Amino acid sequence: MRWKLPAGVLMALAFLVPAAPAMAQTEPPVLNEACQTVERKVYKDIRELVTIDLDTATDVEVRVLANQILAAAKADSLPVLPDAIQERLDGTADDLRAFLKADVQNAWSTALRITVVRTLTGAGANVKAAAQKALDEGTVDAYLAYLNNGLYAARALDCASQPAPTATSQPTPTPSTTPSATTTIAPAPASSASLGAPGGGEGGGLPVTGDGTATVAGIGGALLLLGGAGYLIGRRRRSRFVA
Repeated sequence: MRWKLPAGVLMALAFLVPAAPAMAQTEPPVLNEACQTVERKVYKDIRELVTIDLDTATDVEVRVLANQILAAAKADSLPVLPDAIQERLDGTADDLRAFLKADVQNAWSTALRITVVRTLTGAGANVKAAAQKALDEGTVDAYLAYLNNGLYAARALDCASQPAPTATSQPTPTPSTTPSATTTIAPAPASSASLGAPGGGEGGGLPVTGDGTATVAGIGGALLLLGGAGYLIGRRRRSRFVA
């Protein structure tokens, strides 16, 4: 059959056929769930990819279109749709053609609806109201309008209504006095010589007694004896010289 071409050839054809015209300008940044500035995410309208007549297109053209839609669904992180397309790509050419003609729109709508519901997690009042409005309408156009524009406008309102965080003044911690090592001042050693001791100051002191006194007295006695003996010897010599 003609549609059974190598996978590489089909993928090359899918990328050669432009999926969408390049955007003329960069999308302005938006706010995410945490009210932080991020790049805007734009969900692709896959109806713009269908540029062939599915009744008269060849099997190769149909498979190329299916791969383009699959790439767009994966880029938008859509649920449901990528698996549904891949299942048909693994089947016959007739099943794939029938799916693209009748069922791809329903699968895409379901994927967009689930994506809208996911934005309600932790959402503010404005986002919830905008999402509910899109869900109530229940059309592909309503889902795309909400995901590409309404969500960000409502989120900007929710972020603007949040109270600005006030800087709480933290008390300056009082530096605690670190106990220092106690310096023990040793008392000055008392002088062994009292004020009344000899040589300890003016005015003299008490006389020295005890063993020191006996020694001095002994020496003095010995000197007296020697002096007396010397006197007697000198006297005798003088008497002899006179005689």
